[in-house]
Amino acid sequence: MQIVEVTGLAVRSAVFTMRRKGTPLEFVVFPMTHVASPTFYRQVRRRLRDCDLIVMEGVKGRSAGLSTLTLAYRFAPRRRRNGLVAQNDAGLLPEGVPVLYPDVTAAEAMADLRELPRATYVLLMVLAPLMGLVFALRGPRAFLDENQVVEDLPPTLRAEMSAGNDVERALTVRRDRRLLEALDAIHTERRDEPIRVAVVYGAGHVPAIVAGLAERYGYLPRDSEWLTVVVPA
Repeated sequence: MQIVEVTGLAVRSAVFTMRRKGTPLEFVVFPMTHVASPTFYRQVRRRLRDCDLIVMEGVKGRSAGLSTLTLAYRFAPRRRRNGLVAQNDAGLLPEGVPVLYPDVTAAEAMADLRELPRATYVLLMVLAPLMGLVFALRGPRAFLDENQVVEDLPPTLRAEMSAGNDVERALTVRRDRRLLEALDAIHTERRDEPIRVAVVYGAGHVPAIVAGLAERYGYLPRDSEWLTVVVPA
């Protein structure tokens, strides 16, 4: 299934509901980007108000290494002409809806990255600020590749995970496992309740969410809608 659509007109994210026959519990998956137009985050916030529980991405704690990596998307909002803002939980999460953060700690995330070959780790830390500068200069156009083709993950999302299977695994495997453990517990404890559980995670984690819920419990994507992430100038 397509998670993010990139065309010459816009970048869109597919918000979809996963249901299981005979179970009233629903999982509503929100594939996120860490930088987008303010309108995108407002659209997500409105839909989160209709959910009973939010499972939210968010590494716990801080580290200098992770701060370096996030420069790839923290630079862009500082240039106001880009019309972009960084994802912010305070502005995204509605009041009154409980939030669960099953993500890893900063120390765990950095431990996984340090398992990479030394040269790969150093290159990753050097390239992150450079990608951030390019993103800031190009603005919304950075979401597009040279041919403006439609694909599941646009270049900026791939940049967040950094090219290379080893890096991608280091950034996602433990976090995906922790997330699926939380979704397992929700299904086990609350599957007979007619509730909507929002899963608000980066688009790069969505394939693991879909596969995990489908293979373990038979939840399948049903209703979906496109939300515009950004309209390149």
